[in-house]
Amino acid sequence: MNPWEVVIGLETHAQLQTKSKIFSGASTAFGAEPNRQACAVDIALPGVLPVLNREAVVCAIKFGLAIGAEIAPRSIFARKNYFYPDLPKGYQISQFEIPVVLGGGLTIHVGDREKYVHLTRAHLEEDAGKSLHEDFHGKTGIDLNRAGTPLLEIVTEPDMCSSAEAVAYAKSLHSLVTWIGICDGNMQEGSFRCDANVSVRKPDAPLGTRREIKNLNSFRFLQQAIDYEIQWQINEIEEGRKIQQATVLFDPDTGETRSMRSKEDAHDYRYFPDPDLLPLEIKPDWIAEIKAGLPELPQAMQARFQVDYGLSPYDAATLAVTRASAQFFEETVAAAGKDNAKTSANWVMGELAARLNRDEKEITTSPIAAVQLAGMIKRIADGTLSSKLAKEVFEALWNGEGQDADAIIEARGLKQMSDASAIEPIIDEVLSANPKSVEEFRAGKDKAFNALVGQIMKATKGKANPQQVNELLKKKLAG
Repeated sequence: MNPWEVVIGLETHAQLQTKSKIFSGASTAFGAEPNRQACAVDIALPGVLPVLNREAVVCAIKFGLAIGAEIAPRSIFARKNYFYPDLPKGYQISQFEIPVVLGGGLTIHVGDREKYVHLTRAHLEEDAGKSLHEDFHGKTGIDLNRAGTPLLEIVTEPDMCSSAEAVAYAKSLHSLVTWIGICDGNMQEGSFRCDANVSVRKPDAPLGTRREIKNLNSFRFLQQAIDYEIQWQINEIEEGRKIQQATVLFDPDTGETRSMRSKEDAHDYRYFPDPDLLPLEIKPDWIAEIKAGLPELPQAMQARFQVDYGLSPYDAATLAVTRASAQFFEETVAAAGKDNAKTSANWVMGELAARLNRDEKEITTSPIAAVQLAGMIKRIADGTLSSKLAKEVFEALWNGEGQDADAIIEARGLKQMSDASAIEPIIDEVLSANPKSVEEFRAGKDKAFNALVGQIMKATKGKANPQQVNELLKKKLAG
């Protein structure tokens, strides 16, 4: 029995896909020169007033509906007071006591195990600016372009007990927010960032003191940081030291976490309602309108894939990781036929996914269209192509050497041999040339049979129908 229990909760900041900021008309486009997209409202110059971006609220409602949460009919914005160079107002506009989204949750899969992670809340807030410490000769530069960018902060209950569960949750959440179109999910640009609250305790003991690992912008770093932090806390306690509540940073170069500052509690921020913003009121008919426009959600699609196409839960979940991959699969099946759904799934998850990954392409920019892949799959199904020949056709399609599978098969003479009268003479030749293998097979060595099949396939340049070769060879050897 493990003497320690791990308790993990995640806070995720998802940057909302709006063209302007949450309380101003300034652009949210990434990559502008420093401080070119920070307007008077973002830096709270005297006399300016914030105006709530309606589209940011729509994004929050979409998320709440997608996770089965309660959408608050009335929520308020508060000022979160703290002082930092990249926070020009001296406070951040956020939500505290009454957030826009309450409860809900996500089902995650870790290996063969399914788990439901409860969400505490999701609230709207503005982002701060960014402190730049490099190339300033020991000084710090401040870029306020991000100041006022709309965020949805998504907070879980402390339901996770391993880095694997935390990563599974983060990936599931990432998939969902991109699926419903509220966040582009670009972790390198800071559009999706995770903070991990980690503590350890003895079984059945009260919760331990947590430390918060800030701004993890890759799933790999999330796992590494949590694993290091767990072991560090266990070592500290076993050596007789107490864990101090703190905010820590993860250093990818060393693989270690290091303390940044003592961790504040909510009362330290002196929250109070923002006097410049009216309460946010959301009517039931607005929620109903947004709900009607939501796409089919991942879990519903996975269930449908299992029912409609006879796929396993694993295959269904893999294909529905993104809307783009799910759409590609369905377009392939529509063209290849429902009877070829499993073969279509195998090619989309296997050869196609591998090539996309190798060439660093997204499925939306695949050189092989769904209808082209479907054409090849139909030729596998009708016996025109063996699996080996299909890979050659796939390669040609990928390289743009033909418009469709049929044209490539014709041009290269790749049609599979299924005529017994053409295959039998080749089998006779192989048997005559390999008497030792024949003798070994008849002595009970099964490997000899595979060796003979290999020789026959080689002699036909991979064009012979493998099933037919097996059947004819068994008859010959039994005679």
